[in-house]
Amino acid sequence: MRFRHWPASFLAILCLHASEHRGAVKFNNLPVPGATVTATQGDKTVTAITDREGAYRFPDLADGPWKLHVEMLCFVPMHRDIKISSDAAPNPDWDLKMLPFDQIRASAGPPGSAAARFLAAAPSPSPAPAPDAPPPPPIDPDLTQRAADGFLINGNANNSASSPFALLPAFGNNRKGPGSLYNGSLGFIADNSALDARSFSITGQDTPKPAYNHLTGLLSFGGPIKIPRLLKNGPNVIVNYQWTRNRNASTLTGLMPTLAQRNGDFISPQAKALLALYPLPNFDGGNSYNYQFAAVGNTHQDSLQSRANKTIGRRDQLSGNFAYQSTRADTPTLFSFLDTTDSAGINTGANWRHNFTSRFQGVAGYQFSRMTTRVTPFFENRTNISGQAGIRGNNQDPLNWGPPSLSFASGISQLTDVQQSLTRNQTSALSVSGFWNHGRHNVSFGTDIRRQQFNLLSQQDARGSFTFTGAATGSDFADFLLGVPDTSSIAFGNADKYLRAWSNDAYATDDWRITPGLTLNAGGRWEYGSPMTELYGRLVNFVAATPPLIHPDKHGFQPRIGLSWRPFPASSMVVRAGYGVYYNTSVYLAIATQMAQQAPLSKSLSVQNSPDNPLTLANGFNASARTTPNTFAIDPNFRVGYSQNWQLSVQSDLPGALVLSTTYLGIKGTRGVQESLPNTFPLGAADPCPTCPRGFVYMTSNGNSTRASGQIQLRRRLQRGFTASLQYTYSKSIDDTLGFIIAQDWLNLSGERGLSNFDQRHLLNAQAQYTGYKEWVLSTTITAGTGLPLTPIYLAAVNGTGVTGSIRPDYLGPNSYRAPAPGQWGNAGRNTITGPGQFTLNASLGRTFRIGDRISLDFRLDSTNALNHVTYPGFNTFVTSAQFGLPYTANAMRSVQTTFRARF
Repeated sequence: MRFRHWPASFLAILCLHASEHRGAVKFNNLPVPGATVTATQGDKTVTAITDREGAYRFPDLADGPWKLHVEMLCFVPMHRDIKISSDAAPNPDWDLKMLPFDQIRASAGPPGSAAARFLAAAPSPSPAPAPDAPPPPPIDPDLTQRAADGFLINGNANNSASSPFALLPAFGNNRKGPGSLYNGSLGFIADNSALDARSFSITGQDTPKPAYNHLTGLLSFGGPIKIPRLLKNGPNVIVNYQWTRNRNASTLTGLMPTLAQRNGDFISPQAKALLALYPLPNFDGGNSYNYQFAAVGNTHQDSLQSRANKTIGRRDQLSGNFAYQSTRADTPTLFSFLDTTDSAGINTGANWRHNFTSRFQGVAGYQFSRMTTRVTPFFENRTNISGQAGIRGNNQDPLNWGPPSLSFASGISQLTDVQQSLTRNQTSALSVSGFWNHGRHNVSFGTDIRRQQFNLLSQQDARGSFTFTGAATGSDFADFLLGVPDTSSIAFGNADKYLRAWSNDAYATDDWRITPGLTLNAGGRWEYGSPMTELYGRLVNFVAATPPLIHPDKHGFQPRIGLSWRPFPASSMVVRAGYGVYYNTSVYLAIATQMAQQAPLSKSLSVQNSPDNPLTLANGFNASARTTPNTFAIDPNFRVGYSQNWQLSVQSDLPGALVLSTTYLGIKGTRGVQESLPNTFPLGAADPCPTCPRGFVYMTSNGNSTRASGQIQLRRRLQRGFTASLQYTYSKSIDDTLGFIIAQDWLNLSGERGLSNFDQRHLLNAQAQYTGYKEWVLSTTITAGTGLPLTPIYLAAVNGTGVTGSIRPDYLGPNSYRAPAPGQWGNAGRNTITGPGQFTLNASLGRTFRIGDRISLDFRLDSTNALNHVTYPGFNTFVTSAQFGLPYTANAMRSVQTTFRARF
């Protein structure tokens, strides 16, 4: 064959062959992550970084001789001549040797540097002879700062983040002199309505866009504390402060009574007074929506975080933290009520670490947190709406002034306002932990003891609630005008509650490196959270039970095991698997708050309008002889729920710097929370037990759930300034665990089994990032998924109770429902409606500008929902409502945020 007439470029390609080269860097047979491996051939230079397994890979080295150089901080540099070809013998792994201690100390820099002080406090290692090795390839002196700057924006697990060339020092910078020990930054994040898109109008109305802005200031400082002639070698301290001043805007939509509806001939005085709180419609939207306006609220927040640590001798280190946060917010409602929330809290702690030996260390710590939150309704100490309207039986304390809640089956907007509350919660915790290294074993163990206090001054429903379904006249609004509700409920009294609980745990884990390619992590955790008690014994369980009201569950042992296995030494494939049990010990707080608002300590009832207990707006909070004065009860043998999680994943490198991962995750939940209404029966059915108590919610722990998901991820490591990942998840979740949602049929809780509320069948996540001209960094994130399941609801009272919202309709076909057949519960299943799909694309652009070796400036633009694509969080699923099947709001539209930060 003759080549002289072929293009030279084609001949070059034809004659060029490339092969893959892999290897691993170790020390004492343990992997060394973050080592730099440089391959050179003539003027060609290629660099790789070892991963967490100590492995590196050159996917396409040209065939022929190459020189490899391995470098790692504190280790002797090594080099090797290799030959790259498809039939070349595999090279042995690199076995690093540590530098003599005096050379490590000499390489740490000037005596005052952070590295020199660290090495001065470290025990001297055994010296090792340095082989006769040539000097490493020259390194750009600006490489360290540029790598660090890039990591601040680009940081991921595969861009040399563990390399010494990509790590900023904990304290100090690249400058010389005393000032090099200190770091700091000053910046702000801003967002203005002028740069944002207008909120989407689900009614199509052209609502004016209000002016708003978001502004956050950032300040940080770090370094050692030194006071001349007083404190020569003080602790290292980091302090961060953020302040936020936001003016927030949202578009609120509702259905208001029309002028014609308000002009009825027979309007009760109470209905007339409450009707005055409803604004008039501001557009003609038919029966769906007729009112829309832009609401503006404010949020002010100040936040301080600080950390300090001090090394004492060679064996001890003291560290501590302190954080403070204060938030003030006001939130407008659809009815222009302006409610406020104020909170302030601290979180502080101290730890003492002691190194008993070079392989055994222990840590003792104490943590304390306290948070106070005050919620103030619009009418508190302002106007006694209920009293002036002539509504009796609810709480008339000025703290709880305001209107009762009104709910309508036809879709008229619910009249509601927040409940007044003052909470002071605090937690004190002691912890002891240890770490022991023995050969191939790394053993961690410890215990924690926490005392929790929840001090509440609040009522569940002090103003009361009325529901209108049209049971009296056939029209819910006509019932309201006449002052005849279908149901009512109320709960107030025993406002001050002092709830207490203990939470304890103990754990031990052994990380056992069986072979260089197989690691086993096994251990267990015991966790116990006691049921809540009240300081003065003011908790009530309606179900007869001998003390305690809830028996404690001390069987919270949680075994866990995981492994990482590289089945083929010369392959990048890694198999990971794990199994664990996890308990939910935080369930008791919500239970205790309901047990505290019970008769005889409080006035609590949930009743239905009936001939023997007629309800009116004026006199609607009367107990019924056929219903209990208590609204909540719990199984005394209630048990804490737990889940069993198991996972299997396989990861492997592909050509082109790609990494492919596949994962299967399974979850089995047991002892889930279920709520039901004992002794109830369907509409139109005969009462099977007229003397049985009803009107209360009963909680048990008999729920179960399952979830299975498969995930595939393709990731491109950072190369030539570009990194990206694509991840797809398919999952299915089923349960009959209702949480705090009431079951339809108390005799058929298994009939509640359906898709879980969080079941999202398909989810796609894509991320991409490119560092281009002058280190400008462009990144984007795309999230797309199917909708969450929703439950159709037929708004009617459950016979003999004041509960609405648990009855489902009969299903007739796609998007077609009707009232349940007389004497039957609705046959529509739970979570049988698929909600709206989700899609969002976020983007950002940023760069770090360096001004000498002292100051760098960060600039970043972030756009949320950059395409201004409309999505909805959910649909209205009340089949009796005029808005059934319509979205009740839209997710946020495009916003643009600007960040400036100066670092020195």
